[in-house]
This record gives sequence, C-alpha cells and structure tokens, in this order.
Amino acid sequence: MLIETEPTPNPATLKFVPGRTVMSAGTRDFADPEEAEASPLANALFGLGDVEGVFFGSDFVSVTAAPGVEWRDLKPQVLGVLLDHFASEAPLFTPGSAAGIAIDDTPDFAENPEDAEIVAQIKDLIDTRVRPAVAKDGGDIVYRGFDRGTVYLAMHGACSGCPSSTATLKQGIETLLKHYVPEVTEVRAA
Repeated sequence: MLIETEPTPNPATLKFVPGRTVMSAGTRDFADPEEAEASPLANALFGLGDVEGVFFGSDFVSVTAAPGVEWRDLKPQVLGVLLDHFASEAPLFTPGSAAGIAIDDTPDFAENPEDAEIVAQIKDLIDTRVRPAVAKDGGDIVYRGFDRGTVYLAMHGACSGCPSSTATLKQGIETLLKHYVPEVTEVRAA
C-alpha cells in the first residue's frame, strides 16, 4: 500500500492520502486526545505524543505536529500508524460511538428567515467552490451563520491555525462571496 504525502499551506500540518476513502460522508476534526478516543486511528496518531490535531477528509488524513516537532522525525511514525490501520481494514470509529458524525454546519445563532435565499446561495458557493479547494490543502471550511451581511465560517484540519487562514478568509472567500452575493459585506472566522 502506498500513502502519498502532500504539504499544506500550514507548515505544521501534512496531508496523507491513502488512495482509498477515509470518510464516506462529511469530515471529522479531532483537536485533542480526548476527542480522538472515538477513533482507533485518531487515537493511535495522538498516541505518538507529538501530534496536536487529526482531521479526516473524504480521501485524506491531515495531521498537525505539535510546536517544535520536526516532520522529518514524525512523518515515518505517522505513515506507520496509517499503514497499519488501512492494511488491517480496522474501523475508523469505535462501534457504538457517535464519533462518526460529520462536522455540524448548523448556524451558531438564530438566522433571520428573510435571509433564507441569501443563506442558500452562500452555502451553495461554499460547498461547490470553497470546500473542494480547501480540501486540496488538507482542511475543511464549515458555514456557521449569516447575520447583517457578515458570514461566519469555521476552518478545520490544516486550515485551522494556518498562518494564511486569515488571508484565505478575507482575500479569497470574502471576495468570492461578495462577488456572487452582494448582500455579503464581510467574512469572519467563527
């Protein structure tokens, strides 16, 4: 089995592509070892001790190294864990856990019903234009709400904590949304 490794814009995160489906629907972000207990794979990666985050995409796993950790030392260990997991065909999640549920894109607050058409346009653009591009960089972006012209988005995986995430939000996503949805005046991280 060959697992390809790709850099991401976040120097602390590498994207590992096993050549098979990782998540059949949605994505899942693990920010700490406690969350990772629901997944044997995420738990094993955090068990290496030098891992600060794990993210499952449709066909990739992004791993974020702890501060000060060199990828030249950690990468072979991560590859070993991934190879063992996928070669054994172990389950991604512990049976009976609710951990397989994808990241929730329910708004963080009550939205104005009059904005339903605007929200539908925003979600469509995010799903068709933004998420595929962000997934190529080992992450995901999730709609969190729309209020008085401001779109709230949450970044996950390699995008979370990435030095260029603010530029991505402001110069990339905000520009795109303002172009297609004139009611959008700003994009903020949620």
